Amino acid sequence: MEKTILICDDEPFTRTSLRGMLLDLGFGEVLECGDGKMAVEMACSSFPDMAILGVSMPGMDGITVATKIRDRLKIPIVLLTSDCDKATVKRALAGGVAAFLTKPLRKQDLLPAIESSLKHSEEIENLKEKIEDLRENIEDRKIIERAKGLLMEKNHYSEAAAYRSIQKAAMDKRKTLRQVADLILKGC
Repeated sequence: MEKTILICDDEPFTRTSLRGMLLDLGFGEVLECGDGKMAVEMACSSFPDMAILGVSMPGMDGITVATKIRDRLKIPIVLLTSDCDKATVKRALAGGVAAFLTKPLRKQDLLPAIESSLKHSEEIENLKEKIEDLRENIEDRKIIERAKGLLMEKNHYSEAAAYRSIQKAAMDKRKTLRQVADLILKGC
């Protein structure tokens, strides 16, 4: 795996142990730091593929760090904690945390948490792209329908004739239906 992972925990032993496990699992680069502010700075400057953050850190807790990183980068974040109450879980999920690992960290728990976080993040980004494409298609259809209505009213075309007129103009001008519809609505 040629992935870059940022780890941030206030305990040097935990960072060293986690770094070794990640390198053993074949991860390409492991960035590490011990405080939340530095984690945000490192994430924003090095663009890791994911982050593993401790909950309790000096300066800024892991959930706040997760929120700040997720606001800037759409990467999966795994939270590393020794104690997880309901309120922490709720706050972490609201902050964009994809998975939880508990201390003491076991190597066999690490890969499934990372893989599922990466996969989940990829699926979410794909869904966001599809939603954006659908929004764009809906907007295109609205504009085309308005242009079609204008042609029907102005030229007394049937709905089918108005649509064919837009299609023909699009083919003749080598433009999209949306571009032709925009021109019709502008009165060109």
